Amino acid sequence: MSASRQTGPATWTNWAGTASAAPDVVHRPLTAEQIGAAVAAAAADGKRVRTWGSGHSFTPIAVADEHAIDLSGYRGVTHIDSATNEVTVRAGTTLRALNAALDAHELALVNMGDIDKQTIAGALSTGTHGTGAALGGLATQVSALELVLADGSTVRCSASESPELFAAARVGLGALGVISTVTLRCVPSFALTAREAPGRLPDVLDRLDHDVESTDHFEFYWFPHGETVLTKHNNRLPDSAEPRPLSRLRSWVEYELIENRLFGAVCRAERAIPALVRPAQRLIAATLSERDYSDTSHRVFVTNRAVRFVESEYAVPRAALPEVLAELRQAVARLTDPVAFPVEVRFAAADDVWLSTAYDRDTAYVAVHQYVGMPFEEYFAAFEAIAGAVGGRPHWGKLHTLDAAALRERYPRFDDFLRVRSQVDPEGRFSNAYTDRVLGAR
Repeated sequence: MSASRQTGPATWTNWAGTASAAPDVVHRPLTAEQIGAAVAAAAADGKRVRTWGSGHSFTPIAVADEHAIDLSGYRGVTHIDSATNEVTVRAGTTLRALNAALDAHELALVNMGDIDKQTIAGALSTGTHGTGAALGGLATQVSALELVLADGSTVRCSASESPELFAAARVGLGALGVISTVTLRCVPSFALTAREAPGRLPDVLDRLDHDVESTDHFEFYWFPHGETVLTKHNNRLPDSAEPRPLSRLRSWVEYELIENRLFGAVCRAERAIPALVRPAQRLIAATLSERDYSDTSHRVFVTNRAVRFVESEYAVPRAALPEVLAELRQAVARLTDPVAFPVEVRFAAADDVWLSTAYDRDTAYVAVHQYVGMPFEEYFAAFEAIAGAVGGRPHWGKLHTLDAAALRERYPRFDDFLRVRSQVDPEGRFSNAYTDRVLGAR
């Protein structure tokens, strides 16, 4: 069965408005066979092909100028193994839909980030992660993948089947093939107790090792024009304890009204009058308060993000975090334009995924943001230099300027990835301008 096709004009823009495309052809497959037919059609035309997810990457990683494959119709759970808690899901399934399906079977992802609108394939391909010093990113929860290769064939890979392809494809940038299904190692459903509290950056850094090691999921947000931070300690609730979620009203007031609508209004005012940024941050810092509740894991992990922003994130050696933040604070003080968003800091354990930002080292993630429409280039460039000085690795889906030569120095298995890529996609069928830059042109 051939894939459904739509010829132009067909335009695509990502969530942040930092990337767009108008491909010649858009394929919207509903079956695995149609994915293979879409890839074969691109090959027959001598064209490159990229896959679209939910558009939550800030980089142009998903830009397709020739053929695009939109997997939004290829979704849903296909198999649940009750003995192993392994769940197989189609590539176009969003994390939100996956969580709902897992809820119905009393299962959960052991860890995840704070956005659930991404597709499972897109989240894997860019190295999406949450926080937790003993836990890895989403890729570490994968036990098997099926990919459609450049010749239209489908291959399965796992730790025992095509293990090198598996090591490469779990964070594959969409450059090895089209992920069609993902098999995840899930866990019995669990609840988290969440404790959020304001503090000061020097105090947080003084007790950093303790908080990171003693908390299942620790992170903090730092307002970079001062010392104020908001810490988040999320720990597993004992099975015998009943969750105590926020009331619907309080949840709406604190997350929707304050963190989205009010914060969005403040950001719009700051964009119009940049001099408001510093006093606004002092006001926000003064109003931060403690918040304690417990709920189903993904309801604690995930936060609705309605205020649009641009972002850059680097993974740095955990031991280098205090140095990075100290230098970043000095850099922020020298910026021409103020910073409207807090800096986010998270943690992850070392893993063995070749292009994972946490490959072979315990990691601290530092993410800098700026409200959409406000100047960010000077800020992000300063941050990139600071992170680069300690061997920082950029998030594949967030803004950075590194190329293949720079990235080769930061990823010990970079050339192994390129070798596997040359085996499964010798003509560069799955490349675009972004992969040409970060992996080298084919």
